[in-house]
Amino acid sequence: MATVLSVSGSPSATSRTARLLRHLDDRLTAQGHEVIPLDVRTLPAEALLGADFRHPEITRATALFEQADGVVIGTPVYKAAYSGLLKSLLDLLPQYALAGKTVLPLATGGTTAHVLAIDYALRPVLSSMGAAHIVQGWFTLDQDITAGDDGKLTVAPGAAEALAQVTDQFSAALGGRTTLLAATG
Repeated sequence: MATVLSVSGSPSATSRTARLLRHLDDRLTAQGHEVIPLDVRTLPAEALLGADFRHPEITRATALFEQADGVVIGTPVYKAAYSGLLKSLLDLLPQYALAGKTVLPLATGGTTAHVLAIDYALRPVLSSMGAAHIVQGWFTLDQDITAGDDGKLTVAPGAAEALAQVTDQFSAALGGRTTLLAATG
């Protein structure tokens, strides 16, 4: 199957966005894909903010993009746009870092007022970076994502069904199996 790079653009260590991505990573893995998680917040701030293209961690992140067949990009939405942390990484990647790749954009946020951030803020950047195919993205409200004391993630039923559908469409675009799994909740 395909190699998928799963990128969290959240600056928070307890991020709903990152937890949701790891949840979807499990679904993609079950569908036969190799999933490599990348939390942008773990990259050195001085390299991101100083545009240090040669920093070993930035070089490693760039290589992960090169090796991936598909990329899941997850971000919290702040002020109707994707995170500045994600932008700092995207700015350091080569202009066509997504050339030939299938991309799934995902966003989380506190209000439905931000639902169009995927289409009006994130999708144009992904397209300009040469993505071969950007599948339908999905916006999930923060209130629909809960982490229990045991770390188990619960996604509200309607959101879980929609996320399963867009994840399966992404998997199918990569050549993965999707009919064997029910929606995750």
